[in-house]
Amino acid sequence: MSGRPVEASMLIRRPPAEVFTAFVNPMMLRKFWLIDASGPLAPGARVKWTFMVPGAEANVIVRRFEAPHYLTFDWSGGLHVEMRFEPIDGEATRATVAVSGFAGEGMLEQAVNTIEGFSIVLCDLKTLLETGTSAGLVRDKAALITIRRP
Repeated sequence: MSGRPVEASMLIRRPPAEVFTAFVNPMMLRKFWLIDASGPLAPGARVKWTFMVPGAEANVIVRRFEAPHYLTFDWSGGLHVEMRFEPIDGEATRATVAVSGFAGEGMLEQAVNTIEGFSIVLCDLKTLLETGTSAGLVRDKAALITIRRP
């Protein structure tokens, strides 16, 4: 399973440059996905992300940065994330996230949880970019994860 990526995608009714920018700009990331980002994503960047789940953090290393269509990065735990932003009918974007690098015991659960998380992120970003307001989907999922913890 470590070599097979899991994927999520969403049609977002905004141009690729706007969707791409939402994932590289810390101010935008804080509106729908993260509590904090130590800096913007850029070619070769190394940043620290703090997620909405208490204690959840990741060190991110940008591997490929081709604005506004392609972004790949590695993060803590050996995961590789590939994001593609394809134009659809001029003013919309197919945003696709593929994640690979799952290994060891529990890798199926890790893959399912990871792609569920990215699906929620894409849905919340869609709402933010299309309406101007986050639906709080990531925040609410983080709350459920926190409640579930022993």
